[in-house]
Amino acid sequence: MPAISIIIPVYNVEKYLRRCLDSVLNQTFSDWEAICVNDGSPDNCDKILADYAARDKRFKIVNKKNGGLSDARNAGFPHATGEYIMYLDSDDFIHPQTMEIAHSMAKRDNSDIVSFQYDRKYRPSLMVRHFLHLKTDNVVPSRYRKKYNISRIRTLITDDVYEYATERTHNMFNPKRKWLIKHCQVWKNMYRRELIADIPFIKGILFEDFPWWSVVMLKNPRVTIVPLPLYFYIPNFGGIVLAAKQLRIMQSLCIGIEVAYAEYRKKATPYQLKKWADNFMWYFVYWAYRKLRYMETTADREAARQCMRELVLSGALECPTCDWCEMKYNIVRFARGDIK
Repeated sequence: MPAISIIIPVYNVEKYLRRCLDSVLNQTFSDWEAICVNDGSPDNCDKILADYAARDKRFKIVNKKNGGLSDARNAGFPHATGEYIMYLDSDDFIHPQTMEIAHSMAKRDNSDIVSFQYDRKYRPSLMVRHFLHLKTDNVVPSRYRKKYNISRIRTLITDDVYEYATERTHNMFNPKRKWLIKHCQVWKNMYRRELIADIPFIKGILFEDFPWWSVVMLKNPRVTIVPLPLYFYIPNFGGIVLAAKQLRIMQSLCIGIEVAYAEYRKKATPYQLKKWADNFMWYFVYWAYRKLRYMETTADREAARQCMRELVLSGALECPTCDWCEMKYNIVRFARGDIK
């Protein structure tokens, strides 16, 4: 049984896949397996995966019909045998010491989650290069070459993930800013397998990370926060989110909110519910609400109205908060048909 299983959904990324797999192959930590889920990719990803699996038995291939990112992650999990689980999107890559650092901290602190960061400078620099019609494929971030002395890495250990996990924008003078677990991306963390074994991703929606992470937090995990940029996030300029219709984005957000709220209504303490609503849920409600401006056809507006009506009926908008009253009022009016 390997120490770490890293699950890599693969679809239509032959341009980036070798770089992704090389970043796993070049880890300073060797006790891993990579579960590469070929989600019915129509390009040459299957040949690339076969090449790596032939070179190194730690690469395992799972082939399936196309079902989307959530379905691919779910399909990979039963094949993962590691004590810890990581997720890596196949158009991204990780620092060579990512597994070494995460595993060392998990064992040292007996943590359920080790949370790190993505390089916030790398993605914007690629966006600029793309805008200027410059090549982006072979740009290596300077931080990728940095070597970390594990014994000197400053970390924060917490048994209250709600104190640090947030979607809020915090000003630079906030003393906790360095330690915040910003946003919900599942690939910024390593998880103890038992913690997430019974939490599947919702199939068929965008932004599936939000409801999944919301339920993970409900389990009160012990978390070690490592404020290092160990993940390199690549903007896939033809990716699913960038190409998605605004209506589908709204519908996905509303489904995620409703599913997560149902879990919190059943299982959360008042403290958990308030912190989750204030720091996560209402930001996603706001994001969904803003999509109304893009609903130009009658059919789209009616579909959006039904989406908002279901959100209201779920009871999620009754979560404790005092900052979003006007938006809530407008959503209710739109859902009732008072606003056309």
